[in-house]
Amino acid sequence: MARQDKARDSSSTLQPLGRLFPYILRYKLLAGGAIVFLCVAAVTTLILPTAVRRMIDNGFSNSDSNFINEYFSMLMVLAVVLAAASALRYYFVITLGERIVADLRRDVFSHITSLSPAFFDTNQTGEIVSRLTADTVQIKSAVGASASLALRNTLLCLGAVGMMVYTSPKLSSLVILAIPLIVFPLVAFGRSVRKRSREAQDRLAGASAYASEAIGAIRTVQAFNSAGTASARFGEAAENAFEAARLSTRQRAFLTGFAITMVFGSVVAVLWFGAQSVLAGTLTAGTLGQFLLYSVMAAGALAALSEVWSELSQASGAASRLMELLAEKPGIQAPARPVKLPAPPIGSVEFADVKFAYPTRPGNAALLGLNLLVNPGERVAIVGQSGAGKSTIFSLILRYYDPDSGQVLVDGVDVKDADPDDVRARIAIVPQDTTIFAASIHENIAFGAPGCSRADVEAAARAAHAEEFILRLDQGYDTEVGERGIMLSGGQRQRIAIARAILRNAPILLLDEATSALDAESETLVQTALDGLMAGRTTIVIAHRLATVLKADRILVMDQGRVVEEGTHQSLVAKGGIYARLASLQFGVDRHNVLHVVR
Repeated sequence: MARQDKARDSSSTLQPLGRLFPYILRYKLLAGGAIVFLCVAAVTTLILPTAVRRMIDNGFSNSDSNFINEYFSMLMVLAVVLAAASALRYYFVITLGERIVADLRRDVFSHITSLSPAFFDTNQTGEIVSRLTADTVQIKSAVGASASLALRNTLLCLGAVGMMVYTSPKLSSLVILAIPLIVFPLVAFGRSVRKRSREAQDRLAGASAYASEAIGAIRTVQAFNSAGTASARFGEAAENAFEAARLSTRQRAFLTGFAITMVFGSVVAVLWFGAQSVLAGTLTAGTLGQFLLYSVMAAGALAALSEVWSELSQASGAASRLMELLAEKPGIQAPARPVKLPAPPIGSVEFADVKFAYPTRPGNAALLGLNLLVNPGERVAIVGQSGAGKSTIFSLILRYYDPDSGQVLVDGVDVKDADPDDVRARIAIVPQDTTIFAASIHENIAFGAPGCSRADVEAAARAAHAEEFILRLDQGYDTEVGERGIMLSGGQRQRIAIARAILRNAPILLLDEATSALDAESETLVQTALDGLMAGRTTIVIAHRLATVLKADRILVMDQGRVVEEGTHQSLVAKGGIYARLASLQFGVDRHNVLHVVR
Protein backbone atom coordinates (compact mmCIF):
# COMPACT_ATOMS: atom_id res chain seq x y z
CA MET A 1 0.00 0.00 0.00
CA ALA A 2 2.84 2.37 0.83
CA ARG A 3 4.43 1.71 -2.54
CA GLN A 4 1.15 2.45 -4.33
CA ASP A 5 0.70 5.68 -2.37
CA LYS A 6 4.24 6.69 -3.32
CA ALA A 7 3.52 5.89 -6.98
CA ARG A 8 0.36 7.98 -6.84
CA ASP A 9 2.30 10.89 -5.35
CA SER A 10 4.88 10.62 -8.13
CA SER A 11 2.12 10.77 -10.72
CA SER A 12 1.41 14.34 -9.60
CA THR A 13 4.52 15.32 -11.57
CA LEU A 14 5.97 14.27 -14.89
CA GLN A 15 8.65 12.28 -13.06
CA PRO A 16 7.31 8.84 -14.15
CA LEU A 17 7.90 9.83 -17.78
CA GLY A 18 11.58 10.19 -16.94
CA ARG A 19 11.70 6.41 -16.52
CA LEU A 20 11.23 6.18 -20.29
CA PHE A 21 14.59 7.81 -21.10
CA PRO A 22 16.50 4.48 -21.04
CA TYR A 23 14.15 3.29 -23.78
CA ILE A 24 14.82 6.46 -25.81
CA LEU A 25 18.57 6.01 -25.46
CA ARG A 26 18.31 2.57 -27.07
CA TYR A 27 17.45 4.30 -30.34
CA LYS A 28 19.85 7.24 -30.53
CA LEU A 29 19.54 7.48 -34.32
CA LEU A 30 15.78 7.91 -34.23
CA ALA A 31 15.94 10.31 -31.28
CA GLY A 32 18.78 12.29 -32.89
CA GLY A 33 16.95 12.54 -36.19
CA ALA A 34 13.80 13.74 -34.46
CA ILE A 35 15.72 16.46 -32.57
CA VAL A 36 17.65 17.63 -35.64
CA PHE A 37 14.58 18.03 -37.83
CA LEU A 38 12.64 19.50 -34.93
CA CYS A 39 15.29 22.20 -34.56
CA VAL A 40 15.41 22.81 -38.32
CA ALA A 41 11.61 23.28 -38.40
CA ALA A 42 11.71 25.62 -35.39
CA VAL A 43 14.56 27.77 -36.74
CA THR A 44 12.89 27.99 -40.16
CA THR A 45 9.68 29.15 -38.53
CA LEU A 46 11.53 31.78 -36.50
CA ILE A 47 13.17 33.20 -39.65
CA LEU A 48 9.85 34.04 -41.33
CA PRO A 49 8.93 37.16 -39.28
CA THR A 50 12.38 38.69 -39.93
CA ALA A 51 11.85 38.22 -43.65
CA VAL A 52 8.44 39.87 -43.39
CA ARG A 53 9.91 42.92 -41.57
CA ARG A 54 12.63 43.48 -44.17
CA MET A 55 10.13 43.10 -46.97
CA ILE A 56 7.77 45.69 -45.42
CA ASP A 57 10.43 48.20 -44.49
CA ASN A 58 12.62 47.83 -47.59
CA GLY A 59 10.36 46.50 -50.32
CA PHE A 60 7.09 48.34 -49.87
CA SER A 61 8.58 51.63 -48.73
CA ASN A 62 10.95 51.77 -51.70
CA SER A 63 8.47 50.19 -54.14
CA ASP A 64 11.22 47.77 -55.18
CA SER A 65 9.44 44.91 -56.98
CA ASN A 66 12.66 42.96 -57.57
CA PHE A 67 13.42 43.03 -53.86
CA ILE A 68 9.88 41.76 -53.10
CA ASN A 69 10.19 39.00 -55.71
CA GLU A 70 13.49 37.85 -54.24
CA TYR A 71 12.02 37.75 -50.75
CA PHE A 72 8.97 35.82 -51.91
CA SER A 73 11.30 33.33 -53.56
CA MET A 74 13.20 33.00 -50.31
CA LEU A 75 9.91 32.48 -48.46
CA MET A 76 9.04 29.64 -50.84
CA VAL A 77 12.41 28.02 -50.16
CA LEU A 78 11.81 28.37 -46.43
CA ALA A 79 8.35 26.85 -46.86
CA VAL A 80 9.81 23.82 -48.63
CA VAL A 81 12.49 23.41 -45.95
CA LEU A 82 9.85 23.74 -43.23
CA ALA A 83 7.61 21.16 -44.91
CA ALA A 84 10.43 18.65 -45.38
CA ALA A 85 11.71 19.13 -41.81
CA SER A 86 8.20 18.76 -40.38
CA ALA A 87 7.55 15.58 -42.37
CA LEU A 88 10.83 14.00 -41.33
CA ARG A 89 10.29 15.10 -37.72
CA TYR A 90 6.90 13.41 -37.75
CA TYR A 91 8.37 10.19 -39.16
CA PHE A 92 11.21 9.98 -36.66
CA VAL A 93 9.08 10.95 -33.68
CA ILE A 94 6.16 8.61 -34.38
CA THR A 95 8.50 5.72 -35.23
CA LEU A 96 10.40 6.33 -32.00
CA GLY A 97 7.13 6.35 -30.03
CA GLU A 98 5.93 3.10 -31.58
CA ARG A 99 9.32 1.46 -30.99
CA ILE A 100 9.48 2.53 -27.34
CA VAL A 101 5.94 1.40 -26.59
CA ALA A 102 6.58 -1.97 -28.23
CA ASP A 103 9.65 -2.44 -26.03
CA LEU A 104 7.79 -1.24 -22.97
CA ARG A 105 4.92 -3.66 -23.57
CA ARG A 106 7.38 -6.51 -24.05
CA ASP A 107 9.30 -5.65 -20.89
CA VAL A 108 6.17 -5.23 -18.77
CA PHE A 109 4.69 -8.51 -20.01
CA SER A 110 7.98 -10.32 -19.46
CA HIS A 111 8.16 -8.92 -15.94
CA ILE A 112 4.56 -9.86 -15.20
CA THR A 113 5.18 -13.46 -16.23
CA SER A 114 8.11 -13.58 -13.78
CA LEU A 115 5.98 -12.52 -10.81
CA SER A 116 4.96 -15.08 -8.24
CA PRO A 117 1.41 -16.47 -8.04
CA ALA A 118 0.99 -14.54 -4.79
CA PHE A 119 0.88 -11.34 -6.87
CA PHE A 120 -1.98 -12.66 -8.99
CA ASP A 121 -3.85 -13.78 -5.87
CA THR A 122 -4.51 -10.12 -5.09
CA ASN A 123 -4.53 -8.44 -8.54
CA GLN A 124 -7.16 -8.74 -11.25
CA THR A 125 -6.00 -10.04 -14.60
CA GLY A 126 -8.24 -7.61 -16.48
CA GLU A 127 -6.68 -4.61 -14.76
CA ILE A 128 -3.19 -5.83 -15.61
CA VAL A 129 -4.20 -6.25 -19.26
CA SER A 130 -5.68 -2.74 -19.21
CA ARG A 131 -2.31 -1.38 -18.13
CA LEU A 132 -0.63 -3.25 -20.98
CA THR A 133 -3.06 -1.84 -23.54
CA ALA A 134 -4.83 1.41 -22.58
CA ASP A 135 -1.97 2.84 -20.55
CA THR A 136 0.64 2.10 -23.20
CA VAL A 137 -1.53 3.87 -25.77
CA GLN A 138 -1.40 6.98 -23.57
CA ILE A 139 2.36 6.68 -23.35
CA LYS A 140 2.69 6.17 -27.11
CA SER A 141 0.85 9.44 -27.64
CA ALA A 142 3.12 11.19 -25.16
CA VAL A 143 6.44 9.81 -26.42
CA GLY A 144 5.36 10.36 -30.00
CA ALA A 145 3.23 13.38 -30.82
CA SER A 146 2.88 15.09 -27.41
CA ALA A 147 6.55 15.11 -26.43
CA SER A 148 7.53 16.28 -29.90
CA LEU A 149 4.96 19.08 -29.83
CA ALA A 150 6.05 20.04 -26.33
CA LEU A 151 9.69 20.33 -27.40
CA ARG A 152 8.77 22.11 -30.63
CA ASN A 153 6.56 24.65 -28.90
CA THR A 154 9.12 25.15 -26.15
CA LEU A 155 11.78 25.96 -28.76
CA LEU A 156 9.38 28.25 -30.64
CA CYS A 157 8.31 30.02 -27.47
CA LEU A 158 11.85 30.59 -26.24
CA GLY A 159 13.09 31.55 -29.69
CA ALA A 160 10.16 33.90 -30.30
CA VAL A 161 10.62 35.56 -26.90
CA GLY A 162 14.33 36.00 -27.61
CA MET A 163 13.58 37.57 -31.00
CA MET A 164 10.93 39.79 -29.39
CA VAL A 165 13.53 41.13 -26.97
CA TYR A 166 15.94 41.68 -29.86
CA THR A 167 13.24 43.42 -31.94
CA SER A 168 11.83 45.71 -29.23
CA PRO A 169 13.07 45.49 -25.63
CA LYS A 170 10.40 47.97 -24.50
CA LEU A 171 7.45 45.94 -25.81
CA SER A 172 9.07 42.71 -24.72
CA SER A 173 9.22 43.88 -21.11
CA LEU A 174 5.43 44.13 -21.09
CA VAL A 175 5.12 40.54 -22.38
CA ILE A 176 7.65 39.16 -19.92
CA LEU A 177 5.76 40.75 -17.02
CA ALA A 178 2.63 38.86 -18.11
CA ILE A 179 4.35 35.43 -18.26
CA PRO A 180 4.11 34.64 -14.49
CA LEU A 181 0.39 35.42 -14.61
CA ILE A 182 0.05 32.69 -17.24
CA VAL A 183 2.54 30.04 -16.12
CA PHE A 184 1.74 29.77 -12.41
CA PRO A 185 -1.98 29.01 -12.90
CA LEU A 186 -1.05 26.46 -15.59
CA VAL A 187 1.18 24.59 -13.14
CA ALA A 188 -1.46 24.69 -10.41
CA PHE A 189 -4.22 23.43 -12.68
CA GLY A 190 -1.89 20.83 -14.17
CA ARG A 191 -1.59 19.05 -10.82
CA SER A 192 -5.34 18.71 -10.56
CA VAL A 193 -5.54 17.44 -14.15
CA ARG A 194 -2.93 14.75 -13.44
CA LYS A 195 -4.80 13.59 -10.36
CA ARG A 196 -8.10 13.36 -12.26
CA SER A 197 -6.40 11.57 -15.18
CA ARG A 198 -4.95 8.93 -12.86
CA GLU A 199 -8.35 8.40 -11.27
CA ALA A 200 -10.00 8.03 -14.68
CA GLN A 201 -7.40 5.46 -15.76
CA ASP A 202 -7.86 3.48 -12.54
CA ARG A 203 -11.63 3.36 -12.99
CA LEU A 204 -11.29 2.37 -16.64
CA ALA A 205 -8.97 -0.46 -15.61
CA GLY A 206 -11.56 -1.64 -13.09
CA ALA A 207 -14.25 -1.71 -15.77
CA SER A 208 -11.93 -3.59 -18.14
CA ALA A 209 -11.12 -6.11 -15.43
CA TYR A 210 -14.78 -6.91 -14.85
CA ALA A 211 -15.49 -7.11 -18.59
CA SER A 212 -12.64 -9.59 -19.07
CA GLU A 213 -13.90 -11.73 -16.21
CA ALA A 214 -17.54 -11.70 -17.37
CA ILE A 215 -16.73 -12.42 -21.03
CA GLY A 216 -14.42 -15.27 -20.03
CA ALA A 217 -17.29 -16.83 -18.08
CA ILE A 218 -20.05 -15.98 -20.57
CA ARG A 219 -21.54 -19.48 -20.48
CA THR A 220 -21.92 -19.31 -16.73
CA VAL A 221 -23.41 -15.81 -17.01
CA GLN A 222 -25.99 -16.99 -19.53
CA ALA A 223 -26.70 -20.25 -17.73
CA PHE A 224 -27.80 -18.33 -14.64
CA ASN A 225 -29.71 -15.71 -16.66
CA SER A 226 -27.35 -13.09 -15.27
CA ALA A 227 -26.59 -11.21 -18.47
CA GLY A 228 -28.68 -8.28 -17.27
CA THR A 229 -26.94 -8.22 -13.91
CA ALA A 230 -23.51 -8.39 -15.54
CA SER A 231 -24.44 -5.64 -18.01
CA ALA A 232 -25.72 -3.44 -15.20
CA ARG A 233 -22.55 -3.92 -13.19
CA PHE A 234 -20.31 -3.19 -16.16
CA GLY A 235 -22.50 -0.22 -17.07
CA GLU A 236 -22.02 1.18 -13.58
CA ALA A 237 -18.25 0.67 -13.82
CA ALA A 238 -18.18 2.30 -17.27
CA GLU A 239 -20.27 5.20 -15.97
CA ASN A 240 -17.84 5.70 -13.09
CA ALA A 241 -14.96 5.72 -15.58
CA PHE A 242 -16.84 8.23 -17.74
CA GLU A 243 -17.52 10.51 -14.79
CA ALA A 244 -13.85 10.52 -13.80
CA ALA A 245 -12.85 11.20 -17.42
CA ARG A 246 -15.45 13.98 -17.68
CA LEU A 247 -14.07 15.74 -14.61
CA SER A 248 -10.56 15.42 -16.02
CA THR A 249 -11.68 16.76 -19.40
CA ARG A 250 -13.55 19.67 -17.78
CA GLN A 251 -10.42 20.74 -15.95
CA ARG A 252 -8.33 20.36 -19.12
CA ALA A 253 -10.86 22.48 -21.04
CA PHE A 254 -10.78 25.19 -18.39
CA LEU A 255 -6.99 25.07 -18.34
CA THR A 256 -6.83 25.46 -22.13
CA GLY A 257 -9.38 28.29 -22.19
CA PHE A 258 -7.63 30.16 -19.40
CA ALA A 259 -4.26 29.85 -21.12
CA ILE A 260 -5.53 31.08 -24.49
CA THR A 261 -7.37 34.02 -22.91
CA MET A 262 -4.35 35.16 -20.94
CA VAL A 263 -1.88 34.62 -23.75
CA PHE A 264 -3.77 36.36 -26.54
CA GLY A 265 -5.08 39.04 -24.17
CA SER A 266 -1.49 39.99 -23.42
CA VAL A 267 -0.73 40.04 -27.17
CA VAL A 268 -3.58 42.46 -27.84
CA ALA A 269 -2.38 44.73 -25.05
CA VAL A 270 1.17 44.73 -26.37
CA LEU A 271 -0.09 45.37 -29.90
CA TRP A 272 -1.95 48.45 -28.69
CA PHE A 273 1.21 49.84 -27.12
CA GLY A 274 3.12 49.04 -30.32
CA ALA A 275 0.56 50.85 -32.47
CA GLN A 276 0.99 53.94 -30.31
CA SER A 277 4.76 53.77 -30.87
CA VAL A 278 4.31 53.55 -34.67
CA LEU A 279 2.04 56.61 -34.61
CA ALA A 280 4.66 58.42 -32.53
CA GLY A 281 7.36 57.53 -35.07
CA THR A 282 9.52 55.63 -32.57
CA LEU A 283 8.87 52.25 -34.21
CA THR A 284 8.65 51.23 -37.88
CA ALA A 285 5.66 49.37 -39.23
CA GLY A 286 7.90 46.47 -40.29
CA THR A 287 9.38 46.18 -36.80
CA LEU A 288 5.90 46.18 -35.26
CA GLY A 289 4.82 43.52 -37.76
CA GLN A 290 7.86 41.42 -36.92
CA PHE A 291 7.23 41.83 -33.19
CA LEU A 292 3.57 41.01 -33.67
CA LEU A 293 4.37 37.80 -35.55
CA TYR A 294 6.86 36.73 -32.89
CA SER A 295 4.40 37.52 -30.12
CA VAL A 296 1.63 35.57 -31.84
CA MET A 297 4.10 32.76 -32.41
CA ALA A 298 5.11 32.78 -28.73
CA ALA A 299 1.50 33.00 -27.60
CA GLY A 300 0.43 30.16 -29.87
CA ALA A 301 3.31 28.00 -28.68
CA LEU A 302 2.50 28.74 -25.03
CA ALA A 303 -1.20 28.00 -25.56
CA ALA A 304 -0.31 24.76 -27.33
CA LEU A 305 1.97 23.88 -24.42
CA SER A 306 -1.00 24.08 -22.07
CA GLU A 307 -2.82 21.42 -24.08
CA VAL A 308 0.30 19.30 -24.47
CA TRP A 309 0.96 19.63 -20.76
CA SER A 310 -2.44 18.08 -20.04
CA GLU A 311 -1.70 15.20 -22.40
CA LEU A 312 1.70 14.66 -20.83
CA SER A 313 0.01 14.69 -17.43
CA GLN A 314 -2.30 11.91 -18.55
CA ALA A 315 0.64 9.97 -19.91
CA SER A 316 2.45 10.50 -16.61
CA GLY A 317 -0.44 8.86 -14.79
CA ALA A 318 -0.32 5.94 -17.22
CA ALA A 319 3.45 5.66 -16.85
CA SER A 320 3.19 5.58 -13.06
CA ARG A 321 0.77 2.65 -13.27
CA LEU A 322 3.14 0.75 -15.56
CA MET A 323 6.10 1.57 -13.36
CA GLU A 324 4.18 0.10 -10.43
CA LEU A 325 4.16 -3.19 -12.29
CA LEU A 326 7.83 -2.96 -13.23
CA ALA A 327 8.69 -2.10 -9.62
CA GLU A 328 6.87 -5.17 -8.34
CA LYS A 329 9.43 -7.65 -7.06
CA PRO A 330 8.83 -11.38 -7.58
CA GLY A 331 8.29 -13.13 -4.28
CA ILE A 332 10.09 -16.16 -5.72
CA GLN A 333 13.54 -15.45 -7.14
CA ALA A 334 16.64 -17.43 -7.94
CA PRO A 335 19.37 -16.97 -5.33
CA ALA A 336 22.51 -15.05 -6.30
CA ARG A 337 24.44 -18.31 -6.47
CA PRO A 338 21.92 -21.10 -7.08
CA VAL A 339 22.80 -24.65 -6.15
CA LYS A 340 22.99 -26.93 -9.16
CA LEU A 341 20.63 -29.88 -9.17
CA PRO A 342 22.34 -33.24 -9.57
CA ALA A 343 22.77 -34.61 -13.08
CA PRO A 344 21.43 -36.93 -14.24
CA PRO A 345 18.14 -36.27 -12.40
CA ILE A 346 17.31 -38.49 -9.43
CA GLY A 347 13.56 -37.88 -9.18
CA SER A 348 13.15 -37.63 -5.41
CA VAL A 349 10.82 -35.25 -3.55
CA GLU A 350 10.91 -34.56 0.17
CA PHE A 351 9.02 -32.35 2.61
CA ALA A 352 10.78 -31.83 5.93
CA ASP A 353 8.58 -30.38 8.72
CA VAL A 354 6.94 -27.94 6.29
CA LYS A 355 4.56 -25.34 7.62
CA PHE A 356 2.79 -23.01 5.21
CA ALA A 357 -0.08 -20.53 5.03
CA TYR A 358 -1.10 -18.66 1.89
CA PRO A 359 -0.15 -14.95 1.94
CA THR A 360 -3.79 -13.98 1.50
CA ARG A 361 -4.81 -16.13 4.48
CA PRO A 362 -1.89 -15.88 6.94
CA GLY A 363 -3.98 -17.05 9.89
CA ASN A 364 -5.20 -20.21 8.17
CA ALA A 365 -2.38 -22.74 7.87
CA ALA A 366 -2.57 -25.01 4.81
CA LEU A 367 0.23 -27.35 5.97
CA LEU A 368 1.18 -28.10 9.58
CA GLY A 369 4.59 -29.72 9.96
CA LEU A 370 4.29 -31.94 6.88
CA ASN A 371 6.90 -34.68 6.49
CA LEU A 372 6.90 -36.59 3.22
CA LEU A 373 9.45 -38.56 1.22
CA VAL A 374 8.77 -39.76 -2.32
CA ASN A 375 11.54 -42.03 -3.57
CA PRO A 376 12.76 -42.09 -7.19
CA GLY A 377 10.36 -43.99 -9.43
CA GLU A 378 7.75 -44.32 -6.68
CA ARG A 379 4.07 -43.77 -7.36
CA VAL A 380 2.42 -41.95 -4.45
CA ALA A 381 -1.24 -40.92 -4.25
CA ILE A 382 -2.57 -38.17 -2.00
CA VAL A 383 -6.24 -38.20 -1.02
CA GLY A 384 -8.38 -36.29 1.40
CA GLN A 385 -11.25 -33.87 1.62
CA SER A 386 -11.17 -30.46 -0.09
CA GLY A 387 -8.99 -28.05 1.83
CA ALA A 388 -6.82 -30.76 3.35
CA GLY A 389 -3.67 -29.31 1.69
CA LYS A 390 -3.23 -31.64 -1.29
CA SER A 391 -2.88 -28.97 -4.01
CA THR A 392 -0.64 -26.92 -1.72
CA ILE A 393 1.93 -29.71 -1.93
CA PHE A 394 2.10 -29.26 -5.72
CA SER A 395 2.38 -25.48 -5.37
CA LEU A 396 5.38 -25.84 -3.05
CA ILE A 397 7.09 -28.46 -5.20
CA LEU A 398 6.80 -26.12 -8.19
CA ARG A 399 7.94 -23.29 -5.92
CA TYR A 400 4.99 -21.05 -6.56
CA TYR A 401 5.40 -20.19 -2.88
CA ASP A 402 8.07 -20.76 -0.24
CA PRO A 403 7.18 -22.54 3.02
CA ASP A 404 6.98 -20.49 6.20
CA SER A 405 9.30 -23.03 7.82
CA GLY A 406 10.83 -26.37 6.95
CA GLN A 407 12.29 -27.51 3.63
CA VAL A 408 11.02 -28.73 0.27
CA LEU A 409 13.73 -30.73 -1.48
CA VAL A 410 13.89 -31.93 -5.08
CA ASP A 411 16.69 -34.40 -5.80
CA GLY A 412 18.10 -33.60 -2.37
CA VAL A 413 18.38 -29.83 -2.96
CA ASP A 414 16.26 -27.28 -1.10
CA VAL A 415 14.23 -25.60 -3.83
CA LYS A 416 14.91 -22.20 -2.21
CA ASP A 417 18.61 -22.70 -2.93
CA ALA A 418 18.09 -23.69 -6.58
CA ASP A 419 17.04 -21.75 -9.65
CA PRO A 420 13.23 -22.08 -9.94
CA ASP A 421 13.56 -22.69 -13.69
CA ASP A 422 15.89 -25.64 -13.04
CA VAL A 423 13.46 -27.12 -10.52
CA ARG A 424 10.45 -26.74 -12.81
CA ALA A 425 12.38 -28.19 -15.75
CA ARG A 426 12.37 -31.54 -13.91
CA ILE A 427 8.60 -31.52 -13.43
CA ALA A 428 5.66 -32.21 -15.70
CA ILE A 429 2.15 -31.50 -14.47
CA VAL A 430 -1.33 -32.42 -15.63
CA PRO A 431 -3.64 -30.06 -13.72
CA GLN A 432 -7.31 -30.59 -13.00
CA ASP A 433 -8.18 -27.23 -14.56
CA THR A 434 -6.49 -27.71 -17.91
CA THR A 435 -5.04 -24.60 -19.56
CA ILE A 436 -5.52 -24.56 -23.32
CA PHE A 437 -4.39 -21.51 -25.27
CA ALA A 438 -6.08 -19.87 -28.26
CA ALA A 439 -3.68 -21.52 -30.68
CA SER A 440 -3.39 -24.70 -32.74
CA ILE A 441 -3.36 -28.17 -31.21
CA HIS A 442 0.29 -28.54 -32.24
CA GLU A 443 1.24 -25.33 -30.41
CA ASN A 444 -0.69 -26.37 -27.32
CA ILE A 445 1.00 -29.77 -27.06
CA ALA A 446 4.43 -28.29 -27.77
CA PHE A 447 3.96 -25.48 -25.23
CA GLY A 448 6.21 -27.06 -22.61
CA ALA A 449 8.87 -28.19 -25.09
CA PRO A 450 9.69 -25.33 -27.48
CA GLY A 451 11.62 -26.35 -30.54
CA CYS A 452 10.30 -29.91 -30.63
CA SER A 453 9.49 -31.48 -33.99
CA ARG A 454 6.11 -32.30 -35.46
CA ALA A 455 6.93 -35.99 -35.14
CA ASP A 456 7.54 -35.55 -31.39
CA VAL A 457 4.17 -33.82 -30.98
CA GLU A 458 2.36 -36.55 -32.90
CA ALA A 459 4.06 -39.27 -30.87
CA ALA A 460 2.99 -37.58 -27.63
CA ALA A 461 -0.57 -37.24 -28.90
CA ARG A 462 -0.69 -40.94 -29.81
CA ALA A 463 0.64 -41.89 -26.38
CA ALA A 464 -2.09 -39.78 -24.77
CA HIS A 465 -4.74 -41.36 -27.04
CA ALA A 466 -5.49 -37.89 -28.40
CA GLU A 467 -4.62 -38.49 -32.05
CA GLU A 468 -7.84 -40.32 -32.77
CA PHE A 469 -9.91 -37.14 -32.25
CA ILE A 470 -7.24 -34.76 -33.58
CA LEU A 471 -7.20 -36.42 -37.00
CA ARG A 472 -10.97 -36.11 -37.25
CA LEU A 473 -10.71 -32.31 -37.08
CA ASP A 474 -10.71 -30.32 -40.32
CA GLN A 475 -7.08 -29.21 -40.07
CA GLY A 476 -5.76 -31.91 -37.78
CA TYR A 477 -2.88 -30.71 -35.63
CA ASP A 478 -3.15 -27.22 -37.16
CA THR A 479 -6.74 -26.74 -35.96
CA GLU A 480 -7.24 -23.58 -33.92
CA VAL A 481 -9.07 -24.53 -30.70
CA GLY A 482 -10.34 -21.09 -29.63
CA GLU A 483 -9.90 -19.22 -26.38
CA ARG A 484 -9.34 -21.61 -23.46
CA GLY A 485 -9.83 -24.47 -25.92
CA ILE A 486 -13.54 -23.79 -26.16
CA MET A 487 -13.84 -25.88 -29.35
CA LEU A 488 -12.73 -29.03 -27.51
CA SER A 489 -14.62 -31.16 -25.03
CA GLY A 490 -13.43 -31.47 -21.45
CA GLY A 491 -11.97 -34.89 -22.10
CA GLN A 492 -10.20 -33.73 -25.25
CA ARG A 493 -8.65 -30.80 -23.40
CA GLN A 494 -7.47 -33.19 -20.70
CA ARG A 495 -5.81 -35.48 -23.24
CA ILE A 496 -4.04 -32.47 -24.82
CA ALA A 497 -2.69 -31.65 -21.36
CA ILE A 498 -1.51 -35.22 -20.89
CA ALA A 499 0.21 -35.16 -24.30
CA ARG A 500 1.91 -31.92 -23.24
CA ALA A 501 3.22 -33.65 -20.10
CA ILE A 502 4.36 -36.69 -22.09
CA LEU A 503 6.30 -34.48 -24.50
CA ARG A 504 8.02 -32.68 -21.61
CA ASN A 505 9.57 -36.01 -20.58
CA ALA A 506 10.38 -34.86 -17.04
CA PRO A 507 11.57 -37.22 -14.26
CA ILE A 508 8.89 -36.03 -11.82
CA LEU A 509 5.23 -36.20 -12.78
CA LEU A 510 2.42 -34.40 -10.93
CA LEU A 511 -1.13 -35.50 -11.69
CA ASP A 512 -3.98 -33.46 -10.27
CA GLU A 513 -7.18 -35.39 -11.01
CA ALA A 514 -5.78 -36.05 -14.48
CA THR A 515 -8.74 -38.20 -15.55
CA SER A 516 -11.49 -36.25 -13.83
CA ALA A 517 -12.98 -34.80 -17.03
CA LEU A 518 -13.08 -38.06 -19.01
CA ASP A 519 -15.91 -40.42 -19.76
CA ALA A 520 -15.51 -44.08 -18.89
CA GLU A 521 -14.08 -45.10 -22.28
CA SER A 522 -11.65 -42.18 -22.49
CA GLU A 523 -10.63 -42.70 -18.88
CA THR A 524 -9.63 -46.26 -19.65
CA LEU A 525 -7.57 -45.17 -22.65
CA VAL A 526 -5.89 -42.30 -20.82
CA GLN A 527 -5.27 -44.36 -17.71
CA THR A 528 -3.41 -46.83 -19.92
CA ALA A 529 -1.38 -43.92 -21.36
CA LEU A 530 -0.66 -42.62 -17.89
CA ASP A 531 0.51 -46.03 -16.75
CA GLY A 532 3.09 -45.96 -19.53
CA LEU A 533 4.01 -42.36 -18.73
CA MET A 534 4.46 -43.09 -15.02
CA ALA A 535 6.76 -46.04 -15.63
CA GLY A 536 10.23 -45.17 -14.40
CA ARG A 537 9.12 -41.73 -13.19
CA THR A 538 8.45 -40.38 -9.74
CA THR A 539 4.73 -39.72 -9.72
CA ILE A 540 2.56 -37.89 -7.22
CA VAL A 541 -1.17 -38.18 -7.83
CA ILE A 542 -3.86 -36.04 -6.24
CA ALA A 543 -7.23 -37.72 -6.48
CA HIS A 544 -10.73 -37.48 -5.13
CA ARG A 545 -11.86 -40.49 -7.15
CA LEU A 546 -10.22 -43.37 -5.35
CA ALA A 547 -10.50 -45.65 -8.37
CA THR A 548 -7.61 -43.72 -9.92
CA VAL A 549 -5.17 -44.45 -7.06
CA LEU A 550 -5.68 -48.15 -6.50
CA LYS A 551 -2.37 -49.05 -8.17
CA ALA A 552 -0.29 -46.52 -6.21
CA ASP A 553 2.71 -47.83 -4.27
CA ARG A 554 1.58 -45.74 -1.33
CA ILE A 555 -1.51 -43.73 -0.51
CA LEU A 556 -1.29 -40.75 1.82
CA VAL A 557 -4.44 -39.49 3.50
CA MET A 558 -4.37 -35.82 4.43
CA ASP A 559 -6.54 -33.95 6.87
CA GLN A 560 -6.11 -30.32 7.95
CA GLY A 561 -2.60 -29.99 6.58
CA ARG A 562 -1.20 -33.25 7.94
CA VAL A 563 -0.71 -36.82 6.75
CA VAL A 564 -2.96 -38.80 9.06
CA GLU A 565 -2.89 -42.20 7.30
CA GLU A 566 -0.43 -43.96 5.01
CA GLY A 567 -0.41 -47.32 3.30
CA THR A 568 -1.79 -49.30 0.37
CA HIS A 569 -5.43 -49.43 -0.58
CA GLN A 570 -5.96 -52.74 1.19
CA SER A 571 -4.12 -51.77 4.38
CA LEU A 572 -5.90 -48.43 4.67
CA VAL A 573 -9.31 -49.98 4.18
CA ALA A 574 -8.46 -52.56 6.81
CA LYS A 575 -7.64 -49.79 9.31
CA GLY A 576 -11.19 -48.52 9.14
CA GLY A 577 -10.13 -44.83 9.27
CA ILE A 578 -10.73 -41.83 7.05
CA TYR A 579 -9.70 -43.63 3.86
CA ALA A 580 -11.99 -46.56 4.60
CA ARG A 581 -14.89 -44.15 5.11
CA LEU A 582 -14.12 -42.35 1.80
CA ALA A 583 -13.83 -45.69 0.00
CA SER A 584 -17.12 -46.87 1.44
CA LEU A 585 -18.86 -43.70 0.29
CA GLN A 586 -17.44 -43.90 -3.25
CA PHE A 587 -17.70 -47.62 -3.89
CA GLY A 588 -21.02 -47.92 -2.09
CA VAL A 589 -20.03 -51.06 -0.15
CA ASP A 590 -18.89 -51.81 3.36
CA ARG A 591 -15.27 -51.97 4.50
CA HIS A 592 -14.90 -55.71 4.01
CA ASN A 593 -16.23 -55.64 0.46
CA VAL A 594 -14.04 -52.65 -0.46
CA LEU A 595 -11.03 -54.89 0.13
CA HIS A 596 -12.06 -56.87 -2.93
CA VAL A 597 -12.19 -53.88 -5.30
CA VAL A 598 -8.71 -54.46 -6.72
CA ARG A 599 -8.60 -58.22 -6.36
